[in-house]
Amino acid sequence: MSQWLTLCSIEQILPGCGVCALAGEQQVALFRPRADEHVFALSNIDPFAQASVLSRGIIAEHQGELWVASPLKKQHFRLTDGLCMEDESHSITAYPTRVRDGNVQINL
Repeated sequence: MSQWLTLCSIEQILPGCGVCALAGEQQVALFRPRADEHVFALSNIDPFAQASVLSRGIIAEHQGELWVASPLKKQHFRLTDGLCMEDESHSITAYPTRVRDGNVQINL
């Protein structure tokens, strides 16, 4: 059974940026690469530094895919599934997202 949780308004995420939100006790990094309503959600924890920083990373495109680069050690995580470009064993959780009535929701 899916559980959709509302985290914030789409207007609270500037296009091209990320924000951190609390989903229960989990920190989630929400990314809005463009000015549309497409939002990605990943764990906010950088597995290399064990720090809550991924929402502050830089969104980049590489080979047609969107990635976020950690602001600390610069590893890249694919926004669609959390795959780590440099070391797959350090991939992170990605969450399904949707926008309903202007609100960003994730499926836990």
